[in-house]
Amino acid sequence: MLYDLVGLILALTVAVAAWWRSRAPGGFYDRETYAMEPATHRRYALVSLGFVIYFLIAYELRSEAAGLAGLALYALIAVFYAASFLQGAPDRDE
Repeated sequence: MLYDLVGLILALTVAVAAWWRSRAPGGFYDRETYAMEPATHRRYALVSLGFVIYFLIAYELRSEAAGLAGLALYALIAVFYAASFLQGAPDRDE
């Protein structure tokens, strides 16, 4: 059940952050470098809400294996989303 709760909290956090970011114009790296438009942020929010439902069902069924598998997959998605906000290494030639 711990994996379900961790996944639920992570998915809710990313869903709220993605929805909030979809309403903002975006920073340089997420907008210009990674081409993260508001629609992209909304897609991440919808995927995250899907995982929220998944983790709620896994919690209700008390399925440790489903929670662990879902958390492993969702952690990868969350890392990809979080990486879109990271600043790249500066180019010394510019």
